[in-house]
Amino acid sequence: MHTDVNALFAALWQDYIQMTPSAAKIHQLLGHGAPIINDHIALRTFNIAKVNLSVLAKHFTSIGYVDSGDYKFEQKKLIAKHFEHPDPKQPKVFISELLVEEFSPELQKSIHGLIEQVDVAATTADNFIYSGRHWDLDKATYQSLLAESEYAAWVAALGYRANHFTVSINDLPQFERIEDVNQALKDAGFVLNASGGEIKGSPEVLLEQSSTMADKVMVKFTDGDAEIPSCFYEFARRYPMDNGQLYTGFVAASADKIFESTNAMM
Repeated sequence: MHTDVNALFAALWQDYIQMTPSAAKIHQLLGHGAPIINDHIALRTFNIAKVNLSVLAKHFTSIGYVDSGDYKFEQKKLIAKHFEHPDPKQPKVFISELLVEEFSPELQKSIHGLIEQVDVAATTADNFIYSGRHWDLDKATYQSLLAESEYAAWVAALGYRANHFTVSINDLPQFERIEDVNQALKDAGFVLNASGGEIKGSPEVLLEQSSTMADKVMVKFTDGDAEIPSCFYEFARRYPMDNGQLYTGFVAASADKIFESTNAMM
């Protein structure tokens, strides 16, 4: 396990921009050369003991993160938690897991077959949460997973890595409103996730979010390469609670739509 939170996020970022080349360009576009504060990252997994949410969480709780919220996504058959660091300048971490037993016997068999290939020692290695895929996968299995769960197919194809990083709009020197960030992105040719509207959430729920649609990358399958959606970049503006502190949680209804940033565009 990493001991240094900054080193961990630097490694996650390097892996992420390999999968999400647009993120590095957006970073320059919005930051105007200034550092960008990362609001949170998200990780995806399956609720199978060897690799479940708590296995991923240990990589963060071991360096001071604490469990700060629980979420359920009925339609997507997921549960999630978010974790916060005592230093509020450090990114929050959102980890979700697919409830595998709620899917077809075929999907369950496929996923268990993939996870059986994971060396248990790999799950506690420093690099596990940015180590990618630990199993062989063919295109037909990917397609059959995709037909049932975009999330299952994403994890099967891309493994363990940040699904997205998130720009903290509150900390951007040049932008105040999420609408202006979205407009700058569109003007530069980036495609936003419009599921449920470009802006998810509202000042009333203390959080507004938007995101790009995922980049496409070439992924190796056992029977050749194929281009599939990889990762995306998210943008979050937080509002103060009654006590004057910024809200630090997540809004399940908004997160539900953010998940769709990795859908293949119709």
